[in-house]
Amino acid sequence: MTSGNLDLFKMALGLEDPWKVTRTDFNPEGGRLDLYLDFPRGARFSCPVDGCGQKACPVHDAEDKQWRHLDFFQHEAYMHARLPRVRCHEHGVHQVNVSWARPGSGFTLLFEALLITFATAMPVAKVGEIAREHDTRVWRVIENHVARERAKLDFAEVREVGLDETSAAKGQDYITVFMDLLLRRVLFAIEGRDASTVKAFAADLVAHGGDPELITRTSSDMSNAFIAGVGDNLPNAEMTFDRFHVMKLLSEAVDDVRRVEQRDNPLLKKTRYIWLKNETNLTAKQKETRAWLTRPSMRLATARALRWREDFQAFYDQPQQAAEAYLRHWCYGAKRSRLEPLKEFVKSVEEHWDGIISWHASRISNGLLEGTNSLIQAAKARARGYRSKRKMIAITYLIAGKLPTPSPFVTHTI
Repeated sequence: MTSGNLDLFKMALGLEDPWKVTRTDFNPEGGRLDLYLDFPRGARFSCPVDGCGQKACPVHDAEDKQWRHLDFFQHEAYMHARLPRVRCHEHGVHQVNVSWARPGSGFTLLFEALLITFATAMPVAKVGEIAREHDTRVWRVIENHVARERAKLDFAEVREVGLDETSAAKGQDYITVFMDLLLRRVLFAIEGRDASTVKAFAADLVAHGGDPELITRTSSDMSNAFIAGVGDNLPNAEMTFDRFHVMKLLSEAVDDVRRVEQRDNPLLKKTRYIWLKNETNLTAKQKETRAWLTRPSMRLATARALRWREDFQAFYDQPQQAAEAYLRHWCYGAKRSRLEPLKEFVKSVEEHWDGIISWHASRISNGLLEGTNSLIQAAKARARGYRSKRKMIAITYLIAGKLPTPSPFVTHTI
């Protein structure tokens, strides 16, 4: 190949002196292009130790290295170079950094960027299939990228946090996700769903320049573990219990009334979702059935429970100054409803009173987390599950952590 063409490859690869492309081997039958890089005898390099100002360290020795690069059309491309170690009079002998790859990787930065871009939209196994690489190597790239970019994050301005668990596998197997409700990004994810997850989040917050004492509000379900964890580790946070989870608990109470009543009333069989859905979400046929079953002449306990649920929903429509009085009045009546599941719900409301009332001041919820959990579960379904929760957490950061995603179409430098 002519020197002009070699110079063209040098420009295309974004190489800087003293590096140059010395030769290329193209094997169309084998579907492979090999690019060979080298530096001239006597070349000097900067010391790779952070903070060292030595710019002209002599080469101590060199080792042959290979990196997978972006495909050349449909052909696999590889870069080869003698990777030098330099001798610094202050720090001794160290291997130099190169502009096209991170230390220890067998891929160029551009190839890694392509893998990361693919991994945000498809299962890692599929990424490996497209890239013609084993998925284990792809996972290493993803986990390194996530760890490297998370280390750069600054949580100093985090004030409002939502936390929720999401299923990692069948059974009681979960990860807990913490989100910045203002910047709408995943801050932290960890195995489990007990109080220790909040302790771990607080430690991670500090490690990224944040302060647990500056967290002013949290949104979560009414889990005792989360309540204890927030109380112990985020001492100044006002807890708001997510509206969706509160209403879900009340809907379960309504369904418990239906389950008991249907034993003696076959008309209620196969009507579960008619009672659990809001009016606006019912089909025309479901609306007709519910209107028929809620007639006063039917005298159904389930219909009474439904009316209590609808009245409770109105609590969230009250002006802030009237909300607490409205809720007290509702609880007073519900206690006398003679519906045991409803009375149990009232006990839960009273036990979590401040966190339910605080919704009117904070107006925060776990809606953002529910949406993020849907993305996580969709990614898990596409991948047909993950081999470990560590991998699931890495994907969570990748798709919802708002980490900088490198472009595979620009030159990268270290």
